[in-house]
Amino acid sequence: MAERANAFDRVLRQAGGQETFDVLAGRLPGADLTTLLLEVMRHRSRALSPADVLRRYGHDRFVAPAQVPFRRLRRAEDAVLSALPDEFELVTLAPVAPLGTHSALAPVDQNNVISTIRNSEVAADPTNALALEAALRRRADPTRPVRLAALQRVVRAQRFEGAASYAHFTLFAVITAGRDTGDLAFERAHAAEHLAVLTAAVRACGGADAETRVTVLDDRFERVAAELDATPDPDRQGGRGYYSGLCFKIYGKGVEVGDGGFVDWTARLLGNRKERLLISALGIDRLS
Repeated sequence: MAERANAFDRVLRQAGGQETFDVLAGRLPGADLTTLLLEVMRHRSRALSPADVLRRYGHDRFVAPAQVPFRRLRRAEDAVLSALPDEFELVTLAPVAPLGTHSALAPVDQNNVISTIRNSEVAADPTNALALEAALRRRADPTRPVRLAALQRVVRAQRFEGAASYAHFTLFAVITAGRDTGDLAFERAHAAEHLAVLTAAVRACGGADAETRVTVLDDRFERVAAELDATPDPDRQGGRGYYSGLCFKIYGKGVEVGDGGFVDWTARLLGNRKERLLISALGIDRLS
């Protein structure tokens, strides 16, 4: 954090100081800022030679091809889709989302997302974009739940450590949005449904030993967890502050391949505390 602050201060001095930053960050309308940045990028790109572009391609982790062979990824994609029930609508998401899609909905640092100069950002998690789509559909017709799924290649800017950790990867995501009907009925029904979909998808990829571990974040959700075919995981720390009520992880062949839980995104998007949303996803690169 201190290193980032020092780098920012150095760049700010070179760029003209705090007043320049204030103009760019808040005083210029969004369209005017885009116009300015587009011209800056056009000017900088003119100075690049083909050799410069090739040099960047050879060193930039965001633009390198996937480490997992295409055919293995495709087989895994086909396998998880074979486990998707007809009740879920498969959506083809755009590769970019509105600026703030990840940081405004979830506690995600904007520096962990690749922001563009057109008031958008590169997709980092399909569940966020699916939540936006679900909110639009719930606003148009609040009488029935919305079940959506997507396969999407995403990019994340933070560095990951360990095996099967990549700058860009494919996620299979499922979400269910609906309304609180009392007695945790929505949560009990759809948590079981998501776990059934995800474990079936892992098994379809050859993970016969698919395992679910569930963490209760709110004592009221103990009864939800008790109805699930899952191992209690009370010591889990990741996901607290991101999920609410209950969250879970999916394992295949002893490796973590998926994650999910309840979030308040549609409630905040629609300004209705009765709205409920369950999100979950599997990492296709790890499955394959």
